[in-house]
Amino acid sequence: MKYSRSSLNHGYANQILTIDLNEGTIVASKLNPLVRDFFIGGRGLGLYMLHRRVTAEMTACDPGNPLIFSPGPLGGVPQFPGTSKCMAVSLSPITDIPGLSNFGGYFGAYLKYAGFDALEVTGKSQDHCMIVIDGFNREVSVAAAPAHDHVFDLENAIVDTFTRQGVRRNDISFVTTGIGAANTTFGCISSHYFDTAKPAHGKKGLFRTKQAGRTGLGTVMMDKKIRAIVVLAHYPRGENPYGAAEWDKVKQAGTKLHHIINEVDPHSLNMGRKGSAGLVSFMNKEEYQSLPVKNYQFGSHPQADRICGKFYAENLFDHRGRDGCFPGCNLQCTKGGWVTLSSGKRRGSAVWVDGPEYETAAGFGSNLGIWNPEFIMEANWHCDNYGIDTITTAVLMAFIMECFQRGYLVKEDTDGLALTWGDEEAALTFIHQIARQDTSLAKETGKGMLSLIDWVAHRYSARTGDPDPRQELEKFAMHAKGLPFSLYRTHRSLSMQASYAAASDIGAHHAAAWLVKVDLLGAFPTFKEKARALITYPRVRLGNDNLGLCKLPWVDVFNPESEKIHNTDKYINPASQQIYADFYNGMLGVDMTWEKIFEQTDRDINLQRVMNVMRYGADTAAHDWIPDRAIGPVDDFLYESEQEYYDRDFSRMLEKPLGEIQAMPVGERRAGLMNLKKEELKKLIRAYYDERGWSTLGIPTVATLQKIGLWEFLNQENQDKLLELDKSAPAPND
Repeated sequence: MKYSRSSLNHGYANQILTIDLNEGTIVASKLNPLVRDFFIGGRGLGLYMLHRRVTAEMTACDPGNPLIFSPGPLGGVPQFPGTSKCMAVSLSPITDIPGLSNFGGYFGAYLKYAGFDALEVTGKSQDHCMIVIDGFNREVSVAAAPAHDHVFDLENAIVDTFTRQGVRRNDISFVTTGIGAANTTFGCISSHYFDTAKPAHGKKGLFRTKQAGRTGLGTVMMDKKIRAIVVLAHYPRGENPYGAAEWDKVKQAGTKLHHIINEVDPHSLNMGRKGSAGLVSFMNKEEYQSLPVKNYQFGSHPQADRICGKFYAENLFDHRGRDGCFPGCNLQCTKGGWVTLSSGKRRGSAVWVDGPEYETAAGFGSNLGIWNPEFIMEANWHCDNYGIDTITTAVLMAFIMECFQRGYLVKEDTDGLALTWGDEEAALTFIHQIARQDTSLAKETGKGMLSLIDWVAHRYSARTGDPDPRQELEKFAMHAKGLPFSLYRTHRSLSMQASYAAASDIGAHHAAAWLVKVDLLGAFPTFKEKARALITYPRVRLGNDNLGLCKLPWVDVFNPESEKIHNTDKYINPASQQIYADFYNGMLGVDMTWEKIFEQTDRDINLQRVMNVMRYGADTAAHDWIPDRAIGPVDDFLYESEQEYYDRDFSRMLEKPLGEIQAMPVGERRAGLMNLKKEELKKLIRAYYDERGWSTLGIPTVATLQKIGLWEFLNQENQDKLLELDKSAPAPND
């Protein structure tokens, strides 16, 4: 299909590309200005497009379920740091509710440069296909995909195909997935881009990847038989090529943030050297106990320095060239290095690994009781190559290891493979088995945590004759709404517990409200401040997803000027927020405070909750919960391992002297503490509902949806269901 495009205007292409693989149709349509201005872009626009397509009964593998890619109006502007982000949106095969994942690289920017604010794909191809969006010739086509099951083989074939046609490597951006996505519910999507500066094989230039890992959207992509989506484009040229309302204001804002990153990052987290793996050291601190060790049983370990950012920076990361995942970002936190594989079909080969990020380092490291950084990099590479999410894979494996630890699994249940803490060879073997569905355990693991709990419970009861242990398994099966936890142990952060349980509507992920770090630093000393943070931080974090921005230059580079701003939360980094507001106002031609800009995010936060309500109905609030393990100690041994802290916490909550607490039997202390901590979490979730204007059932009221202007955008099915639930639900507190 040939198409036309206009110059970017205020960061928008003002056009959407829709491809129906069933019908074989390709349509470029205008972006409705009312929709654009209300939902902004990125996550918000993607959710609205998803909402238009799906019904309450639709599943992730239904042909009508769309796979959507949406960047955002501030994405792809290299004059400002961290404008690389794009959102992938669809129903999630691992949770059955809307799934979203943001990812870096050039894909979102190139999609917009080619002329589209969003790509929407429905239907299923009969054969494995590749979608090509040629921004140079303004043509969209669907072609046969190269016959490769592994991501990096596919990468090589795609690059070879287009370079043979005379396309420059740095004009090619594409997303792919692999065989693991076809065999699991947690497939990831890799975003490939050419890094012109990174040396490789005696030359300059290397294709690198970022991942849309969470919620299994690679599985949706593979179910549609899409192996790759390729965009051919280049940066717009000339003065003000992105159509900013005030181009000088945009450039000045970028200069300010560039300066802060240059001045601050080398003396704080030093992400330019350590990447996000530098967070391992902070979470591992004795006073925080927030690094998950052995399936979140413990919160720190003396060997954590072997998998921390400093170790990677000094021993494994290749610092030659530049490490930004998009031009213009001087944070340069996209680290990587070479590792020699010890398993798989390329055993003995040296491969480039992008990562590990913090989540992967903690997931395949501390949470499996493994302290070998090269093992972590190899596990990272295999997951990327198969197209499966590292976080989900690692947390599922940790659950299985604890099942072995506690006797719920034995080797005869698992085709002779014992997964135990610290066993690197078994762990690598199992990653390959998951991706290929080699064994019964691997197949069930590929279905996700909920199915895996059922399988383990059935095997245990059949083998032992004991009662179904599902209730005990659920205490340490680390998920919310079916999505395995990202890698933060939350015993000492009530705010983060509520974030996983309720504020993150996709399941247990930190994208919506990563409150653990600032909570540990003392940002929210009162209960009221914790409840309020569950509103204010998601507004900013998810607001960045709407705009096409990376969160790291804001959240991980603390602007010293924020210390001077009074009567506000300094931890939300208000001085840098003002810089983001200047960027936003300069691009869109408005005059809004940063608070008002991000307050608009309430629209898509409520829309996502509405879509969850379509799935859960009156039981919506029942899904806003987390396992006991995420709240506190599930047995006496774990209580005793942090007894001093738990005793003090119990004393505070029970309002009794510490000596009186210490005189109680350990089991009584543990049970009493857990009951109080659960009640405290329930209270905070209810306060969150009140702040949002939701009923006690966790459902947005009609009055709230009308107040924020969302009601008129909802389809009839949504409106009818909400009116029905509104009549039967208690209203939120005034």
